[in-house]
Amino acid sequence: MVEAIRRMKGVRFFQSIQYKLIIIYVLMILIAMQLIGAYFILTLENYFKNDFIDSRTKQAQLLAETVEKYLRDNNQESKDADPKKLAADLNEVVSLFAISQSEIQIIDANGIVLSTSVAGRQSVVGQKNIQTEVSRALQGIKDNQRMFTDYDGVRKLVLAKPIGSGVKVYGAVYIVASMKDVYDTVNRINGIFISGTLFALALTALLGVILTGTITKPIQQITKQATAVAEGRFNEKVPVHGNDEIGQLGATFNFMTERLREALSLNEEEREKLASILSNMNDGLIATDEQGRVIVINRRAKHILQVNEDTTLGQPLTEVLALSPDVIRQMSESEDTSETLLKLVHASEDEPFFVRATFTQIHSHSKESGTSGTIVVLQDVTDQEKLEQSRREFVANVSHELRTPLTTIKSYLEALGDGAMEEPELGQKFVSVARNETERMIRLVTDLLQLSRLDSKQAIISRETTDVGDMLEEVADRFSFQLNQQAIKIDIEVEPDVPEIKLDRDRIDQVLDNLVSNAIKYTPEGGHIRIGARRTEPALLEITIEDNGIGIPKKDLGRIFERFYRVDKARSRSMGGTGLGLSIAREIVKAHGGTIQLESEYGHGTKVTFTLPYQQEEAGQ
Repeated sequence: MVEAIRRMKGVRFFQSIQYKLIIIYVLMILIAMQLIGAYFILTLENYFKNDFIDSRTKQAQLLAETVEKYLRDNNQESKDADPKKLAADLNEVVSLFAISQSEIQIIDANGIVLSTSVAGRQSVVGQKNIQTEVSRALQGIKDNQRMFTDYDGVRKLVLAKPIGSGVKVYGAVYIVASMKDVYDTVNRINGIFISGTLFALALTALLGVILTGTITKPIQQITKQATAVAEGRFNEKVPVHGNDEIGQLGATFNFMTERLREALSLNEEEREKLASILSNMNDGLIATDEQGRVIVINRRAKHILQVNEDTTLGQPLTEVLALSPDVIRQMSESEDTSETLLKLVHASEDEPFFVRATFTQIHSHSKESGTSGTIVVLQDVTDQEKLEQSRREFVANVSHELRTPLTTIKSYLEALGDGAMEEPELGQKFVSVARNETERMIRLVTDLLQLSRLDSKQAIISRETTDVGDMLEEVADRFSFQLNQQAIKIDIEVEPDVPEIKLDRDRIDQVLDNLVSNAIKYTPEGGHIRIGARRTEPALLEITIEDNGIGIPKKDLGRIFERFYRVDKARSRSMGGTGLGLSIAREIVKAHGGTIQLESEYGHGTKVTFTLPYQQEEAGQ
């Protein structure tokens, strides 16, 4: 190889990258040969080990066949057998198979050592060998071997073969052989291989330094010019010293630099025009790259989202719009323009506002995916959404809140139709109840129309002095028919020290009706409902509605007071629920200055507790 390099000097050999690469490939082949040599050494080591193991295995098998006769005869004539004669015979046979740095033991069927090939270990004769390999061999298992490193650092092979050609096992041959000679031979070969490898690596490194220098120097010059271009210095040129491949690369790079300077100048003009258009748009605009990170955001979008451009650029679109990655991916991958409605709440504002986000893909023919990003247009539709939301909430609230009184009226009318009319006193009572429920239904409709005032804290609470016990008894009476139909027992527990309280009776009745109605719906036949009232400190009235119904899963407890939220939508619809009852109850309790909370364990029932504050003059009574 060195002689070939000398012959090629002076013939413009280093002007061609092709030939330089050929030399590099030759060196790579040299290294590959070293790898092949290493593979050969490993193969050779495995061969020596396998040959050693095979040799000792055959020796053990031959020895087992040889001593089988002695052990079989000794077993058949156990009464007249002479142990000394047997030991002498076995010692004679073992001595014929003795190997240096190895120990051979003949073991009977009970695991007792009958003979050993090592003179210095005659003390083990007559003792029991409890090695795992011996135990397996005495069970008739033929493949029993393992390698281990002894306490003196010598690797050894242990193997045991059963003695007996038939079903019965008369004993075992146990061999412990040192593998020191095998590994010494392998180590010597390794030493030779390592020396050759080091020499080859040194030669390869020397040739690599000499040859690669002719390639790397021009590349370094091009790299330096590329850095200058990246920093915006387009006036520098790459020196071209020849007409070879690297020289042609340098000339092409200089041409590319000039074209890039012209393209960047044109791009800067277009960018300024685009920035002016984006800044004066009435809608917000966000552009992302193909990884979904924000690269452009205009002034209107920053105002809508209440974000800072410095902290937003480079952030994932999922964080900027507070949407899940799945929603963003679905919108961005849509072939057509797709829209979604965002509900945003700023820290500086109490009420949320709504933004319509329109997603459009940026198509690119140069990308394998076909897209290079996404454009999101943001439009503030808060006024339209609030109007639509108010309409939906009004219809939903009316539907839900009118259901309970209508059910009560229907029940009493059915009772009248079934024959209660024939009993004047009972019929008059049912008619009176139906009339009262109708009047209460009218009041509930009026209250629902004023629900928006509760949300904005502009509702007028008409307080009147109310006896807590009477109020809870009336609640139970209103639902007595449904309770009897489902065989549900209801208990009312009012502590003696609970005084009268000033509250809006109709609205609190609405809360109690909602909670008791829910308890009846989700309590099976034969269940139990408890309504309790007590006074707590500071001056608060605490009312509890507890049932032993189906309960609510733990994952739903955090959202149970949200409007339109239903734990089991299908079951709620079949029972007449719309998901507004608890949210209405919460707003009424909040309007009274109280709090409401719900505790539930799935399958064991639900407990709802709300508190109402006593006014100052009441607390002093």
